[in-house]
Amino acid sequence: MRVFFFGMGYSSQASAEALRKDDPAVEIAGTVRDAGRAQALAAKGYDIRVFDGERPGALGEALSGASHVVVSTPPGAPGDPVLRHHWADLARAPKLEWLCYFSTVGVYGDFGGAWVDESTPCHPENERSRQRVVAEDEWRSFAREKGIPVLILRLAGIYGPQRSTFDRLRDGTARRIVKPGQVFNRIHVADIGRVTALAAQRRLGGVFNLADDEPAPPQDLIAYAAELMGVVPPPEVPFEAAEMTPLARSFYADNKRISNAAIKAALGIDLLYPNYREGLSAIAN
Repeated sequence: MRVFFFGMGYSSQASAEALRKDDPAVEIAGTVRDAGRAQALAAKGYDIRVFDGERPGALGEALSGASHVVVSTPPGAPGDPVLRHHWADLARAPKLEWLCYFSTVGVYGDFGGAWVDESTPCHPENERSRQRVVAEDEWRSFAREKGIPVLILRLAGIYGPQRSTFDRLRDGTARRIVKPGQVFNRIHVADIGRVTALAAQRRLGGVFNLADDEPAPPQDLIAYAAELMGVVPPPEVPFEAAEMTPLARSFYADNKRISNAAIKAALGIDLLYPNYREGLSAIAN
C-alpha cells in the first residue's frame, strides 16, 4: 500500500501513524504548504512535497505511484484545489484504487438539536460548508470517472493531544459560552486515524459521519477539563453577551446531534473515545 496525503496536517498524520502501526511496510507520502514544515515530517520517513493549493505541486512519482489518496485540504471559492491542479495527474495514476476525502458535519446545517445521519439533506449555513458540499460532489464525480471507490468522512470537531480544551485553559483563551440547548459532537484524532486506516485497508466507499457517541454543550467540556487540571473554570457567559469573532459565532449557528451508527456498523468497531470525558481523560494521563 502506498498512501498519498494531500495536506499532511493533524488528522492526516494520525492516519499515517495508524496505517504504519498496522503495517510498517506501508509507504507514506504527502504535501505541506511550505518547505519549512516538510523537514520535520521527512524525518519520520515520509516523502513530503510542497503544494500550497495556488499552483500545481511537483508531486512526481509519489503521486503517480499511489494506491490510496487521502485529501484533507480545504476547498475555496474556485473549488477543490487538488482537483483544480491535479485532476489529470490523478486520472492518469495507474495504481490508484481508493480515495478518501475529509469533509465536515457542517454540511448539514442547523437542525435545532435534532439527530441527523447520512440520509439527512445538506443545508449548509455558511460559505465554508457550502464549499465543502461542492467539493464532495466534485470528488464523487471524479471517482465515478476513475471507476474507484471514494470515502467521504464528515468529521465533527477534532481534538486530541496538543489540540484540546486543556491547551485553551492553559493559555487563557477558554471561554464557557452558554447558548441554551446548544450541543456539539467531537471526534478524537486517534479515532480519525484508526477509522481512516481501517477504511483504506478495506477500500470502503460511501458517505459516513465520524463523530463521538455523545453530543454535549461546549461549556461542559471546559468545566470537565478544568476539574481534571485542578483549576477554576472560567465564568459562564451568555451567548448573547459574548464578544466573538464572526467566525467563532458562526459555529453556534449549527445545532444538531450527529449519528455515527453507520461508520461503526460498516467497520464493525466502537470508538476508542466515545465521549469527551474519556477523550479528555486519556489526554490528561
